[in-house]
Amino acid sequence: MRILVINGPNLNMLGIREPGIYGSSTYADLCQSITRWADELHMEVTCFQSNSEGELVTAIQQAYGKMDGIVINPAAYTHTSVAILDALKAVALPAVEVHLSDVSTREPFRQVSYAGMACFLTVMGKGFAGYREALQELAEHLAP
Repeated sequence: MRILVINGPNLNMLGIREPGIYGSSTYADLCQSITRWADELHMEVTCFQSNSEGELVTAIQQAYGKMDGIVINPAAYTHTSVAILDALKAVALPAVEVHLSDVSTREPFRQVSYAGMACFLTVMGKGFAGYREALQELAEHLAP
């Protein structure tokens, strides 16, 4: 199984950005954990992060025909990007949305997830462990 893990804006600032919400571990720590979990699940994983909406859309489009599924944390674009939603719908790959924090308990503007509309599952509020859960759910979803 080939999985693309996409992380949106400001996730490169993990460890610095609002540690009370996101913790003190870094983006490099997150990628190392994701790679370890993917290995345990016999998955090949590619981690991608960008602060640019267009680059995220391009990464999703380039996954078509090359990847079996997507784990996506669109970050702030969750609540604003119809372009990311449309890209996920266009490639029609099984996708799981992940959020480090529980966005359902945060500001009212965070209550709508456009990207989540194209995902079969959303995992939130579990920190880094949410990515592990997302990978496991994707593995089960893709299993023959």
